[in-house]
Amino acid sequence: MSVRKFKPTTPGQRHKVALDMSGITAAKPEKSLVKGGTKSGGRNNDGRMTMRYIGGGHKQKYRMVDFKRNRFDIPATVKSIEYDPNRTANIALIYYADGVKSYILAPNGLKVGDTVVSGKTATPNVGNAMFLSDVPLGTMIHNIELMPGKGGSVARGAGVYGQLAAREGKFAVVKMPSGETRMILVTCLATVGVVSNGEHNLERSGKAGRSRWLGRRPRVRGVVMNPVDHPMGGGEGRNAGGHPRSRNGMPAKGYKTRSKTKYSNKFIIERRKK
Repeated sequence: MSVRKFKPTTPGQRHKVALDMSGITAAKPEKSLVKGGTKSGGRNNDGRMTMRYIGGGHKQKYRMVDFKRNRFDIPATVKSIEYDPNRTANIALIYYADGVKSYILAPNGLKVGDTVVSGKTATPNVGNAMFLSDVPLGTMIHNIELMPGKGGSVARGAGVYGQLAAREGKFAVVKMPSGETRMILVTCLATVGVVSNGEHNLERSGKAGRSRWLGRRPRVRGVVMNPVDHPMGGGEGRNAGGHPRSRNGMPAKGYKTRSKTKYSNKFIIERRKK
């Protein structure tokens, strides 16, 4: 999948960069694997706004993606590669040999007609889900579990991957997409390959309206607010006040918010680079 630039026939087209969708093979999702959803507009059950800058947006159907990959030793055939409005990566529709249909994250190189499998019988081919105890060292992986059976929660965005660096006893050492190195139980599953749609970060919307289609309203900077509305508000002219901080007073730019007693600290070998 590559990117397209547009002729500046309108102001919105001038800086627009879009994906050409050449790898997408199906226009509509599998009906049995989608469900409708409602948009909150940033309001809670009392109707009060609890999150600002949310509202509008195109209607979307949620595709139920299988992050657990726990149908072990049953081969599945890839039927289509599809667009998913709920995530940056593409998804793949697979048919298991016993007739069950499922969506999985589509890695780079996965094509229609390929066969994928998960479990102990899986080989380190793109799209196969394997236990970390069986993955060869140095392999690029995604959709990584942090707790056995919970389902993949790490490296699920477009173009990202982790890398299996070592194994020590019952733990595997994995380098995360952030650069952090941490220990994960070898009984956790991970999928071989790099997540698809790596050019996603090259996209440019071209106009404010496309942000509104995504349900994002205009965001107001704290420095242009009044002191009653934000700690950085007020001042004469463009004299912004105070140190960078959130609306609730939480400092930004270097202030550590991670708990010193967090249970997972013992699993982290090396923190991400700043």
